[in-house]
Amino acid sequence: MALPDFKQISQDKNAVPEWAKFLKENEFISYSTTYTSKIYFELFDEYIHPCADTGDIKYYVYDPVKHGADPEGKYPVLMWLHGASNSLMGEGCIMCCGAEQYASPKYQQAMGGAYIIVPLANEKRLENGYIEGTWSPAHSKPIKEIYDKVCADNATNISKKFVMGASSGGYFTWQLLEDYIGYFDGAIPISSGYMPSYDALDKISDSGVSLLIAHGRHDEMAVFEECITPHLEKLSQLKNCICFFPEWVYNGDGGVSSVFYGFEMGQHCMINWVQNNLMFDNGTPADERLPDGVTGWIKDICKR
Repeated sequence: MALPDFKQISQDKNAVPEWAKFLKENEFISYSTTYTSKIYFELFDEYIHPCADTGDIKYYVYDPVKHGADPEGKYPVLMWLHGASNSLMGEGCIMCCGAEQYASPKYQQAMGGAYIIVPLANEKRLENGYIEGTWSPAHSKPIKEIYDKVCADNATNISKKFVMGASSGGYFTWQLLEDYIGYFDGAIPISSGYMPSYDALDKISDSGVSLLIAHGRHDEMAVFEECITPHLEKLSQLKNCICFFPEWVYNGDGGVSSVFYGFEMGQHCMINWVQNNLMFDNGTPADERLPDGVTGWIKDICKR
């Protein structure tokens, strides 16, 4: 898929999305997130994982102990998987994949501390605008090796294991869940155009993993009627699963999200709302089943 290079294209904040005609009288369009970005990059350390099959993989790690957490404590590991084209941003991918705010003092305190891993696929933009090298089954083994290494290097401090990602990262979240049944304790596939087979979903569900499946009903790229609607009954039957399928994807200010970089994808960019902890700025949760947002969901799983 041809996707924009965010370093070269400025967001059009005057765009009127096609879906705007469905907004109610009291609803408005919001063109910006309300959290501050690009301020926590320095909390992440950069590493390289050698891999002949995909090329060496750069990845970033936030270590809670290094940043003041109890060195005797136990902390979950959160791996955030970026969407297609986002690795072209380099360090900026920490923001786009959804991870940055979870390294903030506020979110770390809410979770009781957490390790964070952000791997980058070796993507390249071809002359025709298409992306080469985004997440694929070939990445499964090396990404699992990165996860294992972070856990081994911090073995005395590791508790539960989580994986989450949006768009292409949502697909790859499912891929890892399929490939490593029983490895993860929690997962958040977001705005994914891919759905595992029902047999695979049963195996994932039976493994005991807690799922938070998030997908907007006006998603411009992973169309809800094609990607989710045919599977609604099956997804509702999964164990330990919250299906978060809101009518609209919002920003923290309560406005319906628009993100326009050459084409509209505000309703596909559920990851922005997840990075806002699936909470509104006034403290109202996006879903009553998540009264303390994603950080509360993670903390609750860690208590089990």
